[in-house]
Amino acid sequence: MGDVTLVVVAGTTETAAIDGISAAGADPDLRVHTPSADLEIVASGRPAPGSPVPVSPGGCPTPAVVTRAVRELLGPESLPAEFIDAGLGAPTAAATRGVGAAPGGDVRDPEPVPAAATVFERARSLAPDLAASGGGDDAGGDGATELLVAETIPGGTTTALGVLTALGERAAVSSSLPANPIERKRRVVAEGLAASGLDPGGAAGDPIEAVRLAGDPVLAAVAGLLVGCADEEVDVTLAGGTQLAAAAALARHAGVDRRLPLATTSLVADDPTADLPALAADLDLTLAAADPGFAEGDHPALAAYARGEAKEGVGMGGTLALAERAGVADAAVRDRIAAVTDRLLAERAPRDPDGSTPTSGGDPP
Repeated sequence: MGDVTLVVVAGTTETAAIDGISAAGADPDLRVHTPSADLEIVASGRPAPGSPVPVSPGGCPTPAVVTRAVRELLGPESLPAEFIDAGLGAPTAAATRGVGAAPGGDVRDPEPVPAAATVFERARSLAPDLAASGGGDDAGGDGATELLVAETIPGGTTTALGVLTALGERAAVSSSLPANPIERKRRVVAEGLAASGLDPGGAAGDPIEAVRLAGDPVLAAVAGLLVGCADEEVDVTLAGGTQLAAAAALARHAGVDRRLPLATTSLVADDPTADLPALAADLDLTLAAADPGFAEGDHPALAAYARGEAKEGVGMGGTLALAERAGVADAAVRDRIAAVTDRLLAERAPRDPDGSTPTSGGDPP
């Protein structure tokens, strides 16, 4: 499989609290904890005590479950992980590297990411160290030749749409909801651009301005990391969908012209409202879409993924591609996803007076 390090860039934005925008968390109060818990799940297989297990309002578990399942199948030492705090809104037990980011504001504000330039430059400076580290949490690798860059930020498709619109690129993104509220997102972005005094395409060639006025801190950090990787000739694959395509657009507008692969899920690639193949072609991204056959599984979590909840995030598509590259059978991936989900929900379940976990009743995951 070669030396690969997973890098998950995590943050929050007030945009996620806009009604009907995001399903990355059961409600707006819990949504702010989602990225922090995602890092813990990827790192150790479970959230820290007191952290909620991130689920959608419909009960679909976070895509961090998929990424953790692949790490367990490959062995954490074969897929070491590094985590970047790009504006977390709640503490995390996972070890993170900081880039000077605060949580992002509402994209409808005049300046939702005032520190965009600082975040971009600090993330850019991390690239050589991340490439040389060979892993963070429980790994112990001896050096990486490729970074697999992922994100977790509720509301991030809306801020990605803001950045794409500000840059003058194709204005289409996917969603964590089965039915993409794309027109609502476009209205939100239009309101934000008006508040910022920015016309569509008004930030073309100026990626920092696009993020500062219409984006989120995770996009600033990922774009900076991509530019840093280009500076150092570090191989990088974007593990995600339209949010990471937006980060690639920022890198292109910053002058990066090298090969940029984008590894996502078939759920995003086949979403007609996202138009990801066309966006990838616009940006000269090499697009690959993994399909582990979620519809073939009989677990409630797999059924939720199959119907379009949590289509991507936390490196889901990229790690599925790694599993395929390593020769792991799709059925084994599905079984491990089910096992990780059951473990998480069992640990979250209320206890009977004798300390046991109820084995019947309750809602499905």
